[in-house]
Amino acid sequence: MKFKDTATFTNGVEIPRLGFGVWQAKDGQEAYEAVTHALKSGYTSIDTAAAYKNEESVGRAIKDSNLPREELFITTKVWNADQGYESTLKAFDESLKKLQLEYIDLYLIHWPVADKYSDTWRALENLYETGKVRAIGVCNFHEHHLTELFKTAKIKPMINQIELHPKLSQEPLRAFCEKHQIIVEAWSPLGNGKILTDATIAEIAKAHEKSPAQIILRWDLQHGIVTIPKSVNADRIAENTQLFDFELSAAEMAKIDALNEDHRTGPDPDNFNF
Repeated sequence: MKFKDTATFTNGVEIPRLGFGVWQAKDGQEAYEAVTHALKSGYTSIDTAAAYKNEESVGRAIKDSNLPREELFITTKVWNADQGYESTLKAFDESLKKLQLEYIDLYLIHWPVADKYSDTWRALENLYETGKVRAIGVCNFHEHHLTELFKTAKIKPMINQIELHPKLSQEPLRAFCEKHQIIVEAWSPLGNGKILTDATIAEIAKAHEKSPAQIILRWDLQHGIVTIPKSVNADRIAENTQLFDFELSAAEMAKIDALNEDHRTGPDPDNFNF
């Protein structure tokens, strides 16, 4: 393993701060090769989801890597159509089978489907208590979704995976999660690639002789955010791991913080119809 920077859940389980996402990686050779490159580049954390429809390829790449299972951290998610108590348990078994694993490190609710996520959470608690998953959490939950969930949850979510990048820094939600000991994880940390041409980021990148992507991912890490960049390009997959040999100054961090515009590239968790 080339990097061992981790965050620790309330139950003591550690998650690598830098993970590899496979959203939009096509099932088959593309997803298989991307995960294979990622594991060879030193990533140990792989983030997939039932909705990505590539769990089988991810599972095959994990198996073929011959890496010890205990050195890996695998995340997957229950899709909206499968939410509810019994249906979530069934969906979990399906994911486990596709990934060819005996347990999942982190299982997440993908979106806060109204009237369903409390029952779905109960299923996740069951999976956690029976040892089928090592940690449980949510994705795309606003503060009010979390507050509602707290009313019925026996276990608080250990992580909240949200869209987060310099143009959508989510500071109020991050503060709320920190108060409740919920780790924050960034999906689309590079803003779907749209922030890579930002002048401020480019200037800081030049000063450090790093790429704009590396600067943004380093900003995540210095804020204590778990981040999961995705790429299917072998060079970029490797490049995105080179984050531990430099540090951004307080002034540079503040400049990047100031880029926030509360601008989403993905759906709003209060207004989605899938």
